[in-house]
Amino acid sequence: MVYQAFYRVYRPQTFRDMSGQTHVKRTLQNALLANKTTHAYLFSGPRGTGKTSAAKIFAKALNCEHAPTEEPCNECPTCISITEGTFTDVIEFDAASNSRVEEIRDVIENVRFAPALGRFKVYIIDEVHMLSTSAFNALLKTLEEPPAHVVFILATTEPHKLPATIISRCQRFDFKRLTSQEMIDRMRIVLNDINLPYDEQALKVIAQSAAGGMRDALSLLDQAVSFSEDKLALDNTLLVTGAISQDVFTKMAMHIQQKDVASMLTLLEQLVADGKDPLRLTEDFITFFRDLLLIQSDNKLEELLEVITLTEEIKEIATSFTADNLYHYIEVLSKTQQEMRFSHHTKIYLETALLQMAQTQPAIDPQVNAKVAELEKMISKLTTQLEQVPPAVAQPSAAPVRQNRGPEVAYKAPVTKIKQVLKEATKVNLNYIKENMAIALGTLQKAEEARFHKTMPVAASPSAFVLKFEYDVLCKMVAENTAILQRVASQLAYNGQIPTIFCIPATQWEQVRADFLHERSLMPTEQTEEAMVTVVEEDPLIVMPKQLFGDDFVEVYED
Repeated sequence: MVYQAFYRVYRPQTFRDMSGQTHVKRTLQNALLANKTTHAYLFSGPRGTGKTSAAKIFAKALNCEHAPTEEPCNECPTCISITEGTFTDVIEFDAASNSRVEEIRDVIENVRFAPALGRFKVYIIDEVHMLSTSAFNALLKTLEEPPAHVVFILATTEPHKLPATIISRCQRFDFKRLTSQEMIDRMRIVLNDINLPYDEQALKVIAQSAAGGMRDALSLLDQAVSFSEDKLALDNTLLVTGAISQDVFTKMAMHIQQKDVASMLTLLEQLVADGKDPLRLTEDFITFFRDLLLIQSDNKLEELLEVITLTEEIKEIATSFTADNLYHYIEVLSKTQQEMRFSHHTKIYLETALLQMAQTQPAIDPQVNAKVAELEKMISKLTTQLEQVPPAVAQPSAAPVRQNRGPEVAYKAPVTKIKQVLKEATKVNLNYIKENMAIALGTLQKAEEARFHKTMPVAASPSAFVLKFEYDVLCKMVAENTAILQRVASQLAYNGQIPTIFCIPATQWEQVRADFLHERSLMPTEQTEEAMVTVVEEDPLIVMPKQLFGDDFVEVYED
């Protein structure tokens, strides 16, 4: 017996055997049972999704000796003859090789004759979009008003190429791409039928390579089975399909994360030497990082994973990346994939993309991310508590009342150095710091900038300035982080000198300012008078009248 390919041997013979396309099967079956079938149908969709198979099953159901029925019996002479392709009243017409108007006219001439054996004469025109314009025009009138015994079934992968006049005369069914699970279920039936053991991951690789087409999946399965011996193994399937294993994906991801450029490019060179197509590799890497995003979102989305089998190692890798990094990787690879389509040097494009992904990868520490998230929640909670406290009315003779500023943090500001800044402070320097502070903080990351919540420069000398913090906990965190202070200071350099930043909580600032004003009042000089004015102007009792009436109408007198 002549060997037949899997996709021919295991072609569905009933609607029940078809994978997916539930909306198509249910509509056709209901029409068959109710005897409400129409004269023209249009089956459109990607290749290998069951258009021609559905057309033949529908033709059998129309002419089955047990009609009306929702399924052909496949036992009567009519069903058997249609399955074997010898039934004269079911005519398959290939428009790709018979696109001229002369062939369509032959069809039209035979339409008017009654069926010889069956109840209906069924014309299945495959790849109908290949017909010429004149052929469409010749078919148009017959398609609109055929004899009662004729049914046209048009099948196409490109419905947009059909004239609107043809589409409007047909009942249209759009076939969808099959899911990976639907293809895997069908391949299981085939392998169980031939009694061949298999690896589940091997079927997943074939389904991913088939890209939603059952015919492609069965063809790849046929090839993999021929290559295998006593079992359909993953390694054999990877060789046949040109895909790569999960271990290779994880190794490449770790090389990118660790910025190990040498190992990364060496691995890519090995894959290309093994015959892997760079364009296909790019697509596989996009799918891999997409799967990692799904795992980050919810572990219950395992059925949607394309190239990954969920393991503890994969879960650890998924959590080691941030979502922003994974989105960035997918974006870089997608742009590279578009550029590779117009070049013969695809390997160079992929190398460049991997280098960009590795070099723009920031250092990731999940523990730091967790601490930053916890800190942001604490700041939000403290801010809410402070906003709920009613503002206190200023009493000249009353002792200053300390507000509840949350948990106490043991931090002591460098009072001696701050007083030295106050001695040399000028309004010019202070105004410069105030004008550029927002720009300097804008260069920080979001979590770092949050630590400067409700801060204000209160004094500035040519070489340093004092930053007052509303919250003690934030003051302590910033003062102990010299890296952040250095970055902010570098953005506020003036006269070619990077200033030193001294941090002080608002509670300590009030006392330091009062002490300084008292000391300076005992020994006034021209320089200390300017410093005293600079410090005094920060008093809310002075700032508020100036905001209300303007600097020209407010004068400050020292007692």
